[in-house]
Amino acid sequence: MNIGFIGLGIMGRPMAKNLLKAGYALTIFDKFAKFDDLVSLGARAGISNKDVAAQSDVIITMLPNSPHVKEAVLGQDGVLDGAKVGTILVDMSSIAPGASQEICAAVKEKGLVMLDAPVSGGEPKAIEGTLAVMVGGDTNAFETVRPILEKMGSSVVHVGEIGAGNVTKLANQIIVALNIAAVSEAFVLATKAGVNPESVFNAIKGGLAGSTVMNAKVPMILDGNFKPGFRIDLHIKDLQNALDTAHALNVPVPLTANIMETMQALKNDDLGTSDHSAIVRYYEKLARIEVRR
Repeated sequence: MNIGFIGLGIMGRPMAKNLLKAGYALTIFDKFAKFDDLVSLGARAGISNKDVAAQSDVIITMLPNSPHVKEAVLGQDGVLDGAKVGTILVDMSSIAPGASQEICAAVKEKGLVMLDAPVSGGEPKAIEGTLAVMVGGDTNAFETVRPILEKMGSSVVHVGEIGAGNVTKLANQIIVALNIAAVSEAFVLATKAGVNPESVFNAIKGGLAGSTVMNAKVPMILDGNFKPGFRIDLHIKDLQNALDTAHALNVPVPLTANIMETMQALKNDDLGTSDHSAIVRYYEKLARIEVRR
């Protein structure tokens, strides 16, 4: 099976590498990134999205947001200009659910099948091949591509019709953002009170307050390491999609709105390219103290 991979950024590149390691034939393209390292591992360099589509039975897109996916798929020299009838398009980008449904309608008219399959886990799990993949769309297409997705993720779950994958991802992003905020607020309080934050972490991580988010982000906070695994700018994008979707459905999401404003404040402090663990910096600034080892 020939696979096309479009979008080789901080997440797409290691995901593509894992497919190459698994022995898949890969044709790759990214309008903005160099990919000589992947070519050296055996990938074929495509010259456009159209070219990638023409060479592929399954096409994976991993792009920043809805407009980028629309351009890659629907635009000039896009996927639909090159793909064969019956090709499966797997969009692994985190975009608005409504955009997934809109793109899917156009894809279906051309005789293709589309799945929306966003991921969670950030760069570390992309490198490890242990991402959580949440998939919406045709069940038969899902079963066809499941072995491919399992080379990139340790959890691959079909959650419903097209768009359901991205609804699930929005729920994930709300929970992650608010979890980091809660952790940040609590550890700033403990530090300000004179209690060693590393001791607090060791004391509570095995209890009910413990979480995957805490285990991943508190060590980064304690080290002052805000190198991005998942940038604040990207989390802002996801939360905006969550707010837009919620408002369209008349669902109040006050906590999401609150953490969005926190992230916007961090962006204004030039921390948009930092890891989302830098949410702690907002609370540190208010309390005039740093949570460090």
